Amino acid sequence: MAETEQHEGKGIISAINGPVIKGTNMTTFKMREMVMVGKNRLIGEVIVLDGNIGTIQVYEETEGLKTGEEITPTGRPLSLKLGPGMLKNMFDGIQRPLEKILEISPIFIPEGIGLMSIDEKKLWDVTISVKIGDVLLPGTIFGSVQETKVIENRLMVPPNISGKVIEVSPIGSYTINDVLVKIQDEKNEIHELKMAHEWPVRTPRPSAYRQETLVPLITGQRVIDIFFPIAKGGTTAIPGGFGTGKTITQHQLAKWSDADIIVYIGCGERGNEMTEVIEDFPKIIDPKSGQSIMERTVLIANTSNMPVAAREASIYTGVTIAEYFRDMGYAVAMMADSTSRWAEALREISGRLEEMPAEEGYPAYLPSRIAEFYERAGSFETLGGDEGSITIIGAVSPAGGDFSEPVTENTKRFVNVFLALDKNLAYARHYPAINWLESYSGYIKILSDWYEDNVAPDCISLRNKMLELLYEENKLQEMVMLVGEDVLPDDQRWVLEIAKIVKVGYLQQNAYDKEDTYVPLEKQYAMLKSIEYLYEKGRSGLKLGIPTSQLKDSDIFSQFIKMKYTIPNDDLSGIDRLKETVDIYYDELFKKYEN
Repeated sequence: MAETEQHEGKGIISAINGPVIKGTNMTTFKMREMVMVGKNRLIGEVIVLDGNIGTIQVYEETEGLKTGEEITPTGRPLSLKLGPGMLKNMFDGIQRPLEKILEISPIFIPEGIGLMSIDEKKLWDVTISVKIGDVLLPGTIFGSVQETKVIENRLMVPPNISGKVIEVSPIGSYTINDVLVKIQDEKNEIHELKMAHEWPVRTPRPSAYRQETLVPLITGQRVIDIFFPIAKGGTTAIPGGFGTGKTITQHQLAKWSDADIIVYIGCGERGNEMTEVIEDFPKIIDPKSGQSIMERTVLIANTSNMPVAAREASIYTGVTIAEYFRDMGYAVAMMADSTSRWAEALREISGRLEEMPAEEGYPAYLPSRIAEFYERAGSFETLGGDEGSITIIGAVSPAGGDFSEPVTENTKRFVNVFLALDKNLAYARHYPAINWLESYSGYIKILSDWYEDNVAPDCISLRNKMLELLYEENKLQEMVMLVGEDVLPDDQRWVLEIAKIVKVGYLQQNAYDKEDTYVPLEKQYAMLKSIEYLYEKGRSGLKLGIPTSQLKDSDIFSQFIKMKYTIPNDDLSGIDRLKETVDIYYDELFKKYEN
C-alpha cells in the first residue's frame, strides 16, 4: 500500500527495449503525452496505452535505466517553444540547442539534461502594435522583434486564443517569457501574450485556407528552374543512391532558393555531412541581402549516431518550425535529408513494439505517415490574413539506388516533383546528376502562365522542345550502340550533337564556380534559346544538303558549352555575340551550297 501511494500519479518502468519503455500504473496518462522517464528524467512520449500498461518512446539514450524507476507525466504533448531565437540556431531532433549542450558536455549529449529550448534570458527589443480595446483574433500580429538583420519576427496571437486587449506593456526590452499583452475572452478569462508560445509537434498549425500554388521557387539551378520547376508551397522528392549528390543538391537549394526562411533537417545522415553544413552556411553570402544565409536559416541535426526516437521526431520538429514562420507570412523552404533515415527510425521503433511488419519490414502505416508529412506543405492564407507557404524538399536514400523500394515508391505517390538522381551521371561527374528521362514536375501546367509572363512567352514551349530532343537522343543512342553513329542520317546525327550541348553546356552545372553556382532565370532562358538558335540554323543547313560534319564547327560548339562560365550573369551581351558568330559561320557555309 505504501509503495502504491509513493508512485501515485506516476508510472513504473516494467520493461526496457532500447528506446521503447513499457510501464505500469499508467491509467491516468494520455496518448502522445510527454513524460519524464527514470531518475535522470529522460524525455519520452506515450505512444501506446492499453489499460494499466503504457508504451513510451524515449528521445534520449536509455543506457543505465532500470525497471522499477518512475515515469512522471507532464500533462502536455511533446511541444516546441516557438519564438525569437530560432534563426541562426542549431537544434537536435526535439529542439534542444546544440550550442548550449556543447557548453554542458563538449564530447557527447548527456542524458537527462531536460527539454531546453530557445534562450529564455536574452533580451529582445519589442515593438507592440496594438492598444487597449483592440479585439485580437487567432493569428493576429500584435508586435514585432528584429530577430536577425534580415528577418523580422512577427509576434502572433496563438491559434487557439482570442479576446479584447485589456493591458499592454510599454515598448522596451523583454525576454521571451515576459508578458507583453493581456487579453480577455468572451468567458472573461484572461490570457497572457508573450513573445513565445508552445505548439505540439504532431498537430499541424491551422490556417484560413489553402491556396493554389502559382509561383515557382526559383533555385538558380537550370535543370530545376526550366526543366522541372518546383512551386512555392510544393512538394519535391530527390531520390538517389549513395554518392549521387543528394546532399549537395539540397545544399544548393538551401543556399540559393528565393524562400524567405530555410529550415534544414539533417535526419539520420552522417555527422560529417552536418559538419559541412555548419561550416559552409555561415560563409555563404545571401544574394538578396548581402548577409550570411544563417540570418534566415534554422538547422536541425539528428545524425546517425544520435537517439533513433529523436530522429523520428525531428521531421515534425522541422515542419512545425516551418509552419510558425509561414504563419507570419513568410515563404519557407524546408529540406529533409533524408526521409529514408526517418522511415528507418519508424521501422526500428515499430519492430521493438512488435507490430506486424509490412513490405521490407516497414510498418503498415508508412504511406500514411509520409502523406501526413508532405500534406503540411502548401501555399496558405494565414489566420492573420497574410500569405505564407512551405515548400518541402525531401531527399530519399534507397538502398542500392533501387527506386522500387517502399519509401521511394510511397513518396512518389505524394509529391509533385520527382528529381531522380542517376548514379551513372554522378560517376561521369555530371552534376546535378538529375536524370532528365526519369524526372518530372507536376507543376508545369499551373506555372506556365507565370513563366510566360515573367520569363518569355515561349519559355515552356522551348523547354518542351529541348526535352523532346533529349528523348529522341536517348532512342538514337540505343541505335548507335548497335550499329555505330556513322550509319545514321545527318538529321539524326545533328540531334545527337545538339543534345550533347544541352547536356554538357546546360544541364550540367558547377556548384563551385562563381558564375555557374547560381544562374538567374533571364540567363537560363537566354542560354537555352541560343542552343535552339544553333539547332535551327543547322536544320536549315541540312535542307541544303550540308553534311553534319561541316555543320559542326568545333570552335562554335566549344563556345556554346563554355558560355555558362564565360558569359557573366549580369551581362548577357556575350550570348548575342555568340549568335552573331553562328550567323557569320553558317551564312558563309550556306552560300557555298546555294551556289
